[in-house]
Amino acid sequence: MTAAMSEQRLDKWLWCARLVKTRSGAARAVAEGKVRINGERILKPTRLVHEGDVVTTTASGRLFVVRVFAWTARRGPASLARTLYEDLTPNRGAFARVSSPGEGVTAHQAGSTSPRCAAQSEFKALSGRAGVYREAISFQG
Repeated sequence: MTAAMSEQRLDKWLWCARLVKTRSGAARAVAEGKVRINGERILKPTRLVHEGDVVTTTASGRLFVVRVFAWTARRGPASLARTLYEDLTPNRGAFARVSSPGEGVTAHQAGSTSPRCAAQSEFKALSGRAGVYREAISFQG
């Protein structure tokens, strides 16, 4: 990294930061519109990235939201790549409700049942006989 560098091509930066596996893959992702800089969709891999820009990409099938800290002339090891950006990607686990084993919340109580599952539960409750329930399930197919 040199002091004279103040910007770098987007495709090269994505590759050096190891957000994509190949530089041609980075160029393809940009051309397909899978990369945004500061919320603006970028369609040219020659777009320059500056320090402080927020880059959002789904280039490798995963969502990455990163703030650019630095750039490098050559692609280095993963430890160097992690110093090029600050990871701002939202944690998906933070949005999901996590229940402890003692809570005993079932899928039905959480409201995430399929129509078939709900119908089967209702049928089982009305019939009161497990044998009839098994026969009905095998009949439905």
